[in-house]
Amino acid sequence: MLKNPVNSWVLDAPHVAMAPLPWRAGLRYGLLGLPLAFAALPLYVVLPHYYADQLGLSLATVGALLMAVRLLDAVVEPLLGRLSDWLYDRATRAVLWLAGASALVQVLGMAGLFFPAVRAPQALALWLVVGLVLTSVAHSQLVIAHQAWGVRLGGDTLQRSHIVAWREGLGLVGVIAASALSVAWGPAVMLLALVLAFLLGWWALWQAPRPPHLPAMAPTRQVPAYRLWAPLQVPAFRRLLAVFLCNGIASAIPAALLLFFAQDRLQATPAQMALLLVLYFVCGALSLPGWLRGVRRFGLERSWLAGMLLAVLCFGWTAGLGSGQVWAFAVICALTGVALGADLVVPGALLARLVERQGAQGQHDGAYLGWWNLATKLNLALAAGAALPLLQWGGYVSGSQDAQALEHLSWAYALLPCALKLLAAALLYGLFIHRAERPASLKGMPL
Repeated sequence: MLKNPVNSWVLDAPHVAMAPLPWRAGLRYGLLGLPLAFAALPLYVVLPHYYADQLGLSLATVGALLMAVRLLDAVVEPLLGRLSDWLYDRATRAVLWLAGASALVQVLGMAGLFFPAVRAPQALALWLVVGLVLTSVAHSQLVIAHQAWGVRLGGDTLQRSHIVAWREGLGLVGVIAASALSVAWGPAVMLLALVLAFLLGWWALWQAPRPPHLPAMAPTRQVPAYRLWAPLQVPAFRRLLAVFLCNGIASAIPAALLLFFAQDRLQATPAQMALLLVLYFVCGALSLPGWLRGVRRFGLERSWLAGMLLAVLCFGWTAGLGSGQVWAFAVICALTGVALGADLVVPGALLARLVERQGAQGQHDGAYLGWWNLATKLNLALAAGAALPLLQWGGYVSGSQDAQALEHLSWAYALLPCALKLLAAALLYGLFIHRAERPASLKGMPL
């Protein structure tokens, strides 16, 4: 194991207030979040538009293929979580080497996706599926391993929020870079930057604080299926997953449709689209300290609820925008970017707290993260698989200027996510905030 001056910092007292995570330690742990988020934006935002607008596949075909691949990827997530537990039980060094291999597969897969060797529609569709499967599985494995590292560091509620904030904050830096490079400068520059970012993030993780080694108990080792399915038997986890799913679909639909909306409804140029993405994520990054203060004062659940309501209040106006109103949309992007900060800080901290309270930290936290990331992939699958074919059924195709088709695009882009976000807020309030205020005799009732 490499000598590391910050490895002496260990979160071994989860119920005791502790000194904040040293900034160097947070930077070294969180830096891998930069290339992971950098890679996610082209995969989930740019790729659908690229294959429909530049390569000529229909929206229905792209949406159906994306949904199929992401559903397959989602099924694999719990198994990747189990693999993460197995690796952490043995040696952190094994986690690091597998992370390096996953990063390499991901870069090669993305290169193939953005520079396909075929052009015929059927061959291109097959190429998209194979490339996405390889790239998505590699990305998922690396995300789970990185999240599990942070969960195993432990800490109290505020400390966990700081760990998540380092990871997600640096992830926002990656998304900001990807927004500019992939939309305005093209895939070649984006891929070169991604390679450099992965090398830097992987090296930094070698220098980061190592999670304490807590081998799994013998009974758990003898019943591997328990580690895989146990999270779904926990009522609190099912409740949290329900909120996370609903909120995630509300966020995934605008991500899938953003470039279509900006190009056809707003008539934005590529440079303006890149600027809008950068503005959104910069505001999200700048809002993180404020949300951390909100967590300290109001708690995790109420802070997340405030973020959801702020997002709806600001984003709903998007449905009324028309051609040329790019700067009005920029104001909306800035305000909803502030709301994004809550989605970045709170859900991961709530999950880490739940894992610790269930006694799974250092034992089978990867199982929880596997199901958590399955929910993330379901969000993306449903967003692409439902929104894109639905738009084509409503008469919209990429580049369309038909008034009714563009109106349908605005409804799908703005109003549907707001409705889902309000549903997520209602679930959060009913399943967590209101539940916590009920008489003690009723709190133990399962979902």
